[in-house]
Amino acid sequence: MASELIINVTSLETRVALLENGTLTELHIERELNKSVSGNIYKCNVQRILPGIQAAFVNIGLARSAFLYVGDIHNTTEKDFEQMMENFKSGNEAIGLSPENEQNKQSSFPPIESILTENSELLVQVIKEPIGSKGARISSHISLPGRYLVYLPTLDNTGISRRITCEDERKRLKEIIQEIKPEGSGFIIRTASEGASREDLIADMEFLVKLWENIQKKAIDASAPSLIHEDLSVSLRAIRDLYSRNVMKVIVDSKKTYDEILNFIETFMPQLKYSVELYKREEQIFDSYGIEVEISRALGKRIWLKSGGYIIIEKTEALVAIDVNTGKFVGKGNQSDTILKTNLEAIKEIAYQIRLRNLGGIIIIDFIDMERECDRLKIQNALEEAISRDRTKTNILPMSELGLIQMTRKRIRENLSGQMCDSCPYCEGKGLIKSVASMAYDIVRAIKRESSIGTDKKVFVLAHPDVVAFLYDEESSSIEMAEKEINKKIIIKSDTDFHHEEFEIFTR
Repeated sequence: MASELIINVTSLETRVALLENGTLTELHIERELNKSVSGNIYKCNVQRILPGIQAAFVNIGLARSAFLYVGDIHNTTEKDFEQMMENFKSGNEAIGLSPENEQNKQSSFPPIESILTENSELLVQVIKEPIGSKGARISSHISLPGRYLVYLPTLDNTGISRRITCEDERKRLKEIIQEIKPEGSGFIIRTASEGASREDLIADMEFLVKLWENIQKKAIDASAPSLIHEDLSVSLRAIRDLYSRNVMKVIVDSKKTYDEILNFIETFMPQLKYSVELYKREEQIFDSYGIEVEISRALGKRIWLKSGGYIIIEKTEALVAIDVNTGKFVGKGNQSDTILKTNLEAIKEIAYQIRLRNLGGIIIIDFIDMERECDRLKIQNALEEAISRDRTKTNILPMSELGLIQMTRKRIRENLSGQMCDSCPYCEGKGLIKSVASMAYDIVRAIKRESSIGTDKKVFVLAHPDVVAFLYDEESSSIEMAEKEINKKIIIKSDTDFHHEEFEIFTR
């Protein structure tokens, strides 16, 4: 499956889109005002120990306290390594140990109050971003990802990606790592290592071991809480974690980021440097590849199918409900065939939307009722096949008697709507609208589009007062940069009659 990485960079945010056969399948957003902390390593203070749930609240220097389970701080066991390999198998190769069933495993660990004391200090890594009202999830089991390997300094074992299917290649790679790895340390062999030379693996390993030594030295003199090691930018993480043999091109619209990517690739994968392109056309890169349209569609609640049916996606704090409906589709055969066709068509869209929106936790899918048992089996198998292409760990249960399928999908970061939208003040939080920041960024992009037409010297913008205030207070430097880029004066005025998501641009 031919893939492309499309990277859009502005002073406001960086967006990375993964296209598979021309279709947007993943979107990663990082904003200067709210950078990702996943993968970062901190020296922290233990604030409060909670014996009742065998966990602790920890201060790592963020706005909300991080959460540390007992299973994430105890001396690692074989069981822990197996759990880390499960995370790795799901595609989360850069994420540390993250037990999914802490309460079931707590009996195998000593009480947390016997391991930690309040105000004690330790080195931890963020394994799950703060989501909603929840703080970051952390672990003292550190994982340092390279191009070919993930270094696990607190483990003494070797694992390998299940995506490497050739038994001879798996044996070759494991033998090399067992021969060269430092005693007492662990490594996971990443999918990208397939076909890598011994020299490539040694170079990657030496880099990671040296990085860990530097982190340890820095942590000794640092006060708690403090950031010890920051993970790569979203652009370089995409190259490290998403770049595979299927990715034919990396296209980026920023010269600075283009140079950074080239330097990174020349260091870790020089054979791929010719696949990186600098986008130079006037049309904005996400418009050129039809990505903006797909993003807008992914923020909607109702998604229409080609047949005339549709699906509804509703997100709550605990779960996501997806409802399939025939809509305008009446079919040409009998009712059972019409229902089966709609459900099968819906499966492709559901799998696509789950991955694109990064929906996680418990997901309940309500298919249209089917009377024939063979039709139910077809739906079950089709869903499992469609979801199998998702890198994130999922678990699908058999269809219930009510025609419901329950599944779980691992949550590592905020979903798309959580990143781009705020609760709507017009409907008291019952719906969603784009955040002030998202609208401001949309306006800046729209200004650049509109200003390319005509020779007028001034660009006027009318928008909601909150959006205007954000542009002048938080992003005034971005407006100045846009003026220099388009060589036109930008005048922004507020209008209280405008809806939060409404704005108007005209030139004179």
